[in-house]
Amino acid sequence: MDSSPKITLIIATYNAVDWLEKVLYGYSVQNYKDFEIIIADDGSTEETKKLIDKFKENYPVNIIHLWHEDEGYRRQTILNKAIVEANHEYIVFTDGDCIPKNDFLERHAMYAEKGKFLSGGYCKLDMQLSNLIKKEDIISGNCFDVAWLKKNGDLGSSQQRKLASGELISKLLDTFTPSNASFNNCNSSAWKEDLIAINGYDERMRYGGPDRELGERLENYGVNGKQIRHRALCLHLDHARGYKTKESLDANLAIRKETKTKKIIKTPFGIEKL
Repeated sequence: MDSSPKITLIIATYNAVDWLEKVLYGYSVQNYKDFEIIIADDGSTEETKKLIDKFKENYPVNIIHLWHEDEGYRRQTILNKAIVEANHEYIVFTDGDCIPKNDFLERHAMYAEKGKFLSGGYCKLDMQLSNLIKKEDIISGNCFDVAWLKKNGDLGSSQQRKLASGELISKLLDTFTPSNASFNNCNSSAWKEDLIAINGYDERMRYGGPDRELGERLENYGVNGKQIRHRALCLHLDHARGYKTKESLDANLAIRKETKTKKIIKTPFGIEKL
């Protein structure tokens, strides 16, 4: 783009204060400064509110905490509320267990393009590394250094390649990767007007696939994915996946199949109930 868009960063979270704290340290040292944060909280306890309030006291950008009662997994509902509340034209989505590299938002702003959504990348860490990373490692950027990560834990070859590639190699890898540029929960972005046009997330969906389904409806709308998985990176901290069940995955797959076969653009179960 000729001029960088103003960004609303939406961070989804639920009762993971230790991880969210690390994530917020990551966004405190971004090269790109023209953004706000909305924390989309799916019913966390008071501990999360206290953490956010502490950060609000001395943080470089505005933080908005959106919360609703804990009535089970309702992540898509709070995300839809966050989309509506977003004050800026471009929205970046991530989770409260993903530490951003300091150029994370800069890359999303740089590659934002009308008629596209962006699909970024992440490096999965094991629990040992996830626990080991401290504030100073995030502020300094050491936690993104391959040598530091290998010294302190296990790091797969594909993760090493993502972190160690320079700009030219990263661009080539993004251009020729066989991976589909899908919308993912850790690292994706889109124009607010496009998200509103498709009525946001399908609130029927449970854990495992709601972000992909949103991306598939964006594609049905004519907004295609653009791959930046090697150029915009975050570290995905390890965690349990208590909501993941065969029943929820099967139900989600059925919704996604209908979205694809019927070329559905606007879900009736989204921001507006149609």
